[in-house]
Amino acid sequence: MKETVVIKGTKSGIILVLSKDADYETLKKDVAEKFKKSSDFLGEAQKAIRFQGRPLTDDQKLELVSVIQDNCRLSIVCIMEEDEKLERAFQDSIARSKSIANGSSGQFFKGNLRSGQVLDAETSIIIIGDVKAGAKVISKGNVIILGSLKGNVYAGADGNRNAFVVALDMDPMQIRIADTIARSPDKPKRNRTKETKVAFFEDGNIYIEPLDRDVISDIRL
Repeated sequence: MKETVVIKGTKSGIILVLSKDADYETLKKDVAEKFKKSSDFLGEAQKAIRFQGRPLTDDQKLELVSVIQDNCRLSIVCIMEEDEKLERAFQDSIARSKSIANGSSGQFFKGNLRSGQVLDAETSIIIIGDVKAGAKVISKGNVIILGSLKGNVYAGADGNRNAFVVALDMDPMQIRIADTIARSPDKPKRNRTKETKVAFFEDGNIYIEPLDRDVISDIRL
């Protein structure tokens, strides 16, 4: 019988190959069982993940990430798409995330933040989910959002101008780094392309640029 879930390893993380013939609810159960049985082999580590074999919605991807983390000791720090350039960029991101974790200076939050909710962190934080319009994230360190950012983010809340914000879909109402604020345009861009971007402070301004290897190498930690 053909397996519905196959785990493959890469330099930067894991590839999860899912059967296109199985229904989604069956896949969820099979993913939970697969990672539970493989927990000792996989160990405790931070990994990126890529899904292959069938199309998934963003919500399904985030749900499967939660299923994986509930059934083994892995921490999934990002979801990669079929983009070699992006994969190389996230290899560096994972390395930086490991450094943060080893220094006990970072934390994770799983779930979506909705309008009116506030997440206040004393450390850098990785959010596995979306920050909806009207929600707010405050961190004394960096903020990495493995989802969409449509609300407000305040990074470097202790005055750290080297703090940065990363989001897989960057469309914030407001970003603040230390004492500098950047607001979104009053008129949203039409046909805006979703792409991973980073916001950082430089020369008195906040810049938001596509996340690539060159930008990552310039980030100051």
